[in-house]
Amino acid sequence: MNRRTVVLPALAGLLAPVLAACGSDASGSGGDPIVVGTTDHFAANKETPAPFDPAAAYDVATWNVMRNTFQTLVRLPRSGTQPEMDAATSCGFSDAQNEQYRCKLRDGLTFSNGNELDAKDVEFSIKRVMGIKHPSGPASLFANIDRVEATGAREVVFHLKSPDATFPYKLTTPAAAIVDSETYPKDRLLKGFKVVGSGPYTLDDFDTKGDKATLARNSHYEGNLKIRNGKIEMRFFDTPEAMEKALKSSDIDLMSRSISPDQVKRLDTAADQNIKLVEQPGQEIRYLTFNTEGPTTGKKAVRKAIAEIVNRKEIVSKVYSGSAEPLYTLIPGGLPGHRNSFFNTYGEPDPGAAKTTLAEAGVDTPVKLTLTYTTDHYGSATAKEFATLKKQLNNSGLFDIDIKGVPWNKFQPRATSQKYEAYGYGWYPDFPDADNFTAPFFQKDNFLGSPYRNKTIDKIIPQTRRMTERSRAGTAFGRAQDIVARDIPVLPLWQGKQYIAARDDITGVEWALNSSSVLQFWELGRGASD
Repeated sequence: MNRRTVVLPALAGLLAPVLAACGSDASGSGGDPIVVGTTDHFAANKETPAPFDPAAAYDVATWNVMRNTFQTLVRLPRSGTQPEMDAATSCGFSDAQNEQYRCKLRDGLTFSNGNELDAKDVEFSIKRVMGIKHPSGPASLFANIDRVEATGAREVVFHLKSPDATFPYKLTTPAAAIVDSETYPKDRLLKGFKVVGSGPYTLDDFDTKGDKATLARNSHYEGNLKIRNGKIEMRFFDTPEAMEKALKSSDIDLMSRSISPDQVKRLDTAADQNIKLVEQPGQEIRYLTFNTEGPTTGKKAVRKAIAEIVNRKEIVSKVYSGSAEPLYTLIPGGLPGHRNSFFNTYGEPDPGAAKTTLAEAGVDTPVKLTLTYTTDHYGSATAKEFATLKKQLNNSGLFDIDIKGVPWNKFQPRATSQKYEAYGYGWYPDFPDADNFTAPFFQKDNFLGSPYRNKTIDKIIPQTRRMTERSRAGTAFGRAQDIVARDIPVLPLWQGKQYIAARDDITGVEWALNSSSVLQFWELGRGASD
């Protein structure tokens, strides 16, 4: 068996494994690059004109690049749960109500183009995300900011509309990436693949044909990250199988997104001892989203009947082969506040109950509906997952389901514009807190573009943000989950594990994925351990 399972303690393990780090200190920038394979693809086109602009990017694929090329004031730690300093030397609430958050920046910060970075750039960056308010972007994370101001060259203050104990976590995300105010337009996106940040790497080259990208160590970087390599080369593959073949032939050193369930089994039992598979618990979730104002899914009885029929256990066993677990709420297992609200409400799959639901609502059957999914963002198993959903619903005799696959660069803007009545989406957390599986989905200007609102949830979100001891918020989040199970604007399906497969001379693999499934390239080294 080649698998190395990383066992994580509660909460602390949400962010990093407990194994000791192993990576060489690449103090220089020479040597062969570490080649990382991925099935993600990036395009600069009409639908996504600025793939790596912090004002527009809000998915794990783009954040994989941005997390390594931009700095934020604070970042998620290597272990534990409290944010630690990044571009700042100190940050904290300066009032008892948790409404004013103050940060002091490091001295000597510069962008990769040599321009000085100061507090005005921080103010500019946050205001820019809020002002552009891109429909597929992360502006919703900053909905509670009343104003942000640079009070000096090295100090910036955030004034919040209401108390928010989760605000420091939001500043760890690439949504809060600090951009150069002399390069990025104030009121529009920076089109193309250009990245000007102050993070550990620069995006030196991006092959417009989509074959590869090169990230080189940033000579201007000022921070406390220990960078264990001089260069990363990302290679883009059309299929997981092609990526696996490249790993086995040593054309690439590591692969992560996306490793299919079949590959997990193959790599776990393979005779090749030169490849190691690392498994970690994850907070990735998948779910169906419904347009609650659509002609078909706007009928609650239709959404409820789907909830009464869908068999999560079958999806997990037949499609994901144990690399995922059934999920009965948006807040994944392992986080305080998790409650199996959908199971508590609907129990095991019951087509008979669904028949009664539709009949009592006067809904004619079979109900015609198209389930839409993306073909190239969540892995090759997605098509099989939706084929299984189609079969489950159609076998009930109550639905006439069609399924449609759409490339991500077209799927995302259409989904968030509610062009689809029912579609599959995934979520990788911005930070490890139940708030991040609630507010982005249901608050005003949510990232889904969903018209669904609930007055009680609107009250629960600010209520829980007043609680600095996050475990105390569990009861309130439980109520929110019960409401979602009752109204069904979304249908949770499964929670996934995290995997990386790497050649045995690559070190630091156990530390390379954070809780949001974002690759931290600086952790990867080659050769001798520390």
